[in-house]
Amino acid sequence: MNVQIIEKNGKPEWAVIPYSEYEKLQEAMEDAEDVLNIEENVKAVREGREITIPGEITFAVLDGMSPIRAWREYRQIKMGELAKKIGISSAYLSQIENGKRNPTLDTLKSIAMELKIDIDLLI
Repeated sequence: MNVQIIEKNGKPEWAVIPYSEYEKLQEAMEDAEDVLNIEENVKAVREGREITIPGEITFAVLDGMSPIRAWREYRQIKMGELAKKIGISSAYLSQIENGKRNPTLDTLKSIAMELKIDIDLLI
């Protein structure tokens, strides 16, 4: 690296480098920041401070499937089984999953609890 040192009062004050070297340093700093961000995010997921959503669920919801049904199928829970566990009928759960009825907040909380997810993921 070709560096020019500019002194002031006999002490180094500035280091001047070619612009191409500056660009390389800038890119290396950005890469280091990216690595640090990735490490922080991985740690947050491991500690439970961040959640991840499986791709199958994301794509199913983007394709129009209700989040409740997407998570239920991902967890491999049958509709009747989930309905029974939360104390509602299969018909009512079907209507919720198909957008024909809105669940009460308590029902939504029960569904989230049975699916072992945060309620925010169902809204």
